[in-house]
Amino acid sequence: MDEGTEDGDVGARAVASLAAVAASLPGGEVRKGQQAMAAAVAEAIDVGRHLLVQAGTGTGKTLGYLVPAVLSGRTTVVATATRALQEQLVGRDLPLLAGLLDRPFTFAMLKGRSNYLCRAALADAVGAGDQAVLLGEAIDRDLVSAVATWSVDTATGDRADLPLALRDEAWAQLSVGPGECPGAQRCPHGSTCFAEEARRVAADADVVVVNTHLYGLHVASGGAVLPDHEVVVFDEAHALADVAADTLGLTMGPGRLANLARGARAVFTREHPSALRLDGAAARLEAVLEPLVGDRVDPSSGDLATVLLGCAEDAADVLAAGRGLDAVGDAIARKERLVQLATGVAGDLRLLGELGAGQVAWVERAGARPVLRVAPVDVGEELPRRLFAHVTAVLTSATLAVGDSFDPAANRLGLDRTGAARADGAGEPAGPPWTGLDVGSPFDHERQALLYCAAHLPDPRSAGYEPAMLAELTELVAAAGGRTLGLFTSKRAMAVAAAHLEEHLDVEVLVQDQLPRPLLQRRFLEDETSVLVATMGFWQGFDAPGATCSLVVIDRLPFARPDDPLADARREAATKAKRNAFASVDLPDAATLLAQGAGRLIRTADDEGVVAVLDRRLATASYRWTLVRSLPPMRRTKDPAEARRVLAAIAASRPA
Repeated sequence: MDEGTEDGDVGARAVASLAAVAASLPGGEVRKGQQAMAAAVAEAIDVGRHLLVQAGTGTGKTLGYLVPAVLSGRTTVVATATRALQEQLVGRDLPLLAGLLDRPFTFAMLKGRSNYLCRAALADAVGAGDQAVLLGEAIDRDLVSAVATWSVDTATGDRADLPLALRDEAWAQLSVGPGECPGAQRCPHGSTCFAEEARRVAADADVVVVNTHLYGLHVASGGAVLPDHEVVVFDEAHALADVAADTLGLTMGPGRLANLARGARAVFTREHPSALRLDGAAARLEAVLEPLVGDRVDPSSGDLATVLLGCAEDAADVLAAGRGLDAVGDAIARKERLVQLATGVAGDLRLLGELGAGQVAWVERAGARPVLRVAPVDVGEELPRRLFAHVTAVLTSATLAVGDSFDPAANRLGLDRTGAARADGAGEPAGPPWTGLDVGSPFDHERQALLYCAAHLPDPRSAGYEPAMLAELTELVAAAGGRTLGLFTSKRAMAVAAAHLEEHLDVEVLVQDQLPRPLLQRRFLEDETSVLVATMGFWQGFDAPGATCSLVVIDRLPFARPDDPLADARREAATKAKRNAFASVDLPDAATLLAQGAGRLIRTADDEGVVAVLDRRLATASYRWTLVRSLPPMRRTKDPAEARRVLAAIAASRPA
């Protein structure tokens, strides 16, 4: 690691290099927020201080962190929330900088192991008999043949490069997850493994791009997933705490047991006793979990504990049988995968009986089947020692501050429990462990956007709210001439709103889950008089710039349900720590999600429109200003007539 230098020097160098990059781009412009971000990132990396940067849409935050990271000479991992941003970084931004910066560097993208073709699994599929295909336990032979042909020519084995469509279920038989792979040393195909080759390339790169979930698995594994690095940048960092809660916990359901049974059949026989016992265990687990969906549970007591104990014994039997098998040839790889898979399942089942006070368990639905989930109540207790003690972290998003303060985000992640920054590996403490910076937005939100709160509506918790809300929604959409993104806090509310709009307005109503997301987005963009209604999956990461979206409607303030298991456990922990549970748990989460939803409106300097919140609490509740100050600085009104006038004027300005 380079020794620390004067903060101003590294910051000034980053700003100068950023200006040179901008000058080389067609229409390139210097953005003050981007410059401030680049200087702050350079200085944070130089002294080893964690940095929270709030950068509004249009700031150009990718170059704002890439330029100083590359110039620092530190090995850097960039963790992003979306595949589109990963592809932008590797396909556009990093190649651009490689040709413009005066510091040579290399870069690579690394995905999770299951994204790469497994040669051992492919060999199993090629060798599967016709009987297995007829029984639905193997992939169609023509598909296997096509994949085998592709495997000879592909340099990556990446599913994204596969020139044919393959269902997830089929791909799962041609790939392995981290809990199934025995490792290159114990696999006969280890020397030609696509996933291992991708990791070798990443290990030699100066900048590695991954998704945030993979980084979470790296943290959970104690640093075993990704190559060593000195700096990590989390883009869309508002989602980091939720990702960490997911990857630092575990999921157990009938599907994992059924998968282990399939692995046993691949190694032994279809009717092997251990496979049959696992089939029964999966059925019993599903039966005991089904009535508990939505509930917090104690896996160490009652019927659930009894079933889990039986599952653990059945998984241990498979593990013992696999270890005792004397395999030869390709069967060696199948045996090793089975042993690895059984070890993981048996280990997780054992952990379920040993949960600590800092963990919470609940049952939720994953697709059509119930699963048991476990997560740490406070990821801020885990991340300081697992993450922040090992690397310098830069966390950026358009929505990090809550009511002008970064403290809630820092507390949620445990940055306030992290040791002091240091100027170099052995230097003296150089100030606080983290700092926050809001570089604003290049957009003129006060001119471009109106925040409308329908304060005249009944309280959302009252019986009269829904009909009044639907009437208000219909009037707003009519004034806008369609051009609406409706964001709802429940699937039921979304469905009711969609049906109401279809009945009362002559507009096309696009509904989440009725079409694949990319097709929904394309249809919405192509028909600017359409309406798209959706739930939480569209509050973040959905982009619809231009004339197609001049109205974003939010039905309710997005507070977690009172009975949400993880949120409930976090409230209990806050109360025990003598903190206000609502102020420290519910309000920050709702503020961040509300800001994400409102942020769907203004995506370019030419966008204009209205964010309509159909929840009077934004205008009347004692905490309202915390929420309002977390939003972009839009004009504000409670007058429905003003909101409709603005929307009608925008609609009238659009070409017929």
